[in-house]
Amino acid sequence: MIGRTLGTRFFASVAAAAALSMGIAANALADGEVNIYSYRQPFLIKPMLNAFTRQTGIKTNVVYAPKGMITRLQKEGRNSPADVVLTVDIGRINDAVEAGVLQPVTSRKLTANVPAQDRDPSGLWFGLTRRARVVYASRERVKAGELSTYEDLATPKWKGRICIRSSRHAYNVALLASLVAHHGEKQAEAWAEGLKANLARKPQGNDRAQVKAIFAGECDISLGNSYYMGKMLTNEKQITWAEAVNVFFPNQKGRGAHMNISGAGVTRHSGRKDNAVKLLEFLTDDLAQKMYAEQNFEYPVKPGVPWSGIVESWGKFKADSIDMVKIAENRATAIKIFDRAGIP
Repeated sequence: MIGRTLGTRFFASVAAAAALSMGIAANALADGEVNIYSYRQPFLIKPMLNAFTRQTGIKTNVVYAPKGMITRLQKEGRNSPADVVLTVDIGRINDAVEAGVLQPVTSRKLTANVPAQDRDPSGLWFGLTRRARVVYASRERVKAGELSTYEDLATPKWKGRICIRSSRHAYNVALLASLVAHHGEKQAEAWAEGLKANLARKPQGNDRAQVKAIFAGECDISLGNSYYMGKMLTNEKQITWAEAVNVFFPNQKGRGAHMNISGAGVTRHSGRKDNAVKLLEFLTDDLAQKMYAEQNFEYPVKPGVPWSGIVESWGKFKADSIDMVKIAENRATAIKIFDRAGIP
C-alpha cells in the first residue's frame, strides 16, 4: 500500500523525499502519519517523537533540512509531503511566515500551553522551548561584580576580552533585534560598534567554540545560548571548557535576559492537518516539555513544567518578556546594523 510505504521512502533520503513529493496524490496520504521538515537535528527530537507515536499511534517521518527548507517548500507547493516545520529560533520561523508556507492553527490546548509572547497571534507558529542568550564568563579572570547588562558589553572595560560567533548567525541577530526593540536603531548601532571594538578575535565557530576560547585564554567572556552549558557539562570532551566559566544572566535589575525560542508550524499545504496539530499539542504539553528540559537542557515553554537539575543549578533569573513577534520585526534592521558596524 502507498500509505504504508510512504514513511520509509520519505525518511530514506532527501532525494527520495523530493521525488516522492512530486508524485504523491492527496487521496494517497496515510492517515496514521505526519511528515516533518526539521531544522533541528533528528537525535535531539527523536525521543519526543517516539513518545508521541507511543501515545497516539501516529508515525512521524523526519527530513533534516538545515539549509534551503523554505525554498524547498515553495518549490514543492501543493505537492509537498511536509505537514510540520520544526525550527531552532524565531528568525527561521519568521522566514517561513514571510514566505507564506505556513497555515494558521486554532487550538485551545496550544493557546493554553504556550504563553502569548511565544506564539504568533494568528496561530501560524508556536514556541516549543525557550533559551536564554547568556554571558559565559571566565571563573579566573572575571569577577561577579564586573558583569551587569548586555549594554555594558560595549563599554571600554571589555576591550579585547569578548568572543562571539558570526554576527550573521540567527542567535546574535535576535539579540541585537531585541536591543533595537528596546532602545531604537541609533542606540543599537552604537552598541554594535562598541562590541566590535571589544572583540578579542574575529568572530568564528559556534557558541561552544567561544567557551573553548575562554578556557584557552583567548578571551574572558562570550555570548551563548544557555542550553550549551548543559551540553558541555555532559560531554566528556567539553566538560573542562564548561568548568572554566560561569553562566551569567544579564539585565537582572531591568528588563531581564534576552530569550529566544525553538518553534513549529503547520505547513500551508499539509494533507494531515489534524495529525500535525496533534503533534504540536503534544510537543507543548507536559511529557514532551519535561523531555525537552531534561534531555536538551532548554527551558520549557509551558509554565509550571520543571527545569532539569543541571539547569536549576544556574539559578532562577528574570527573563525579558518582550513579544517574539517584535524580535522578528527587527531582525532585518539588526542585520543591517551589524553590517554597518563591520562585524563579520
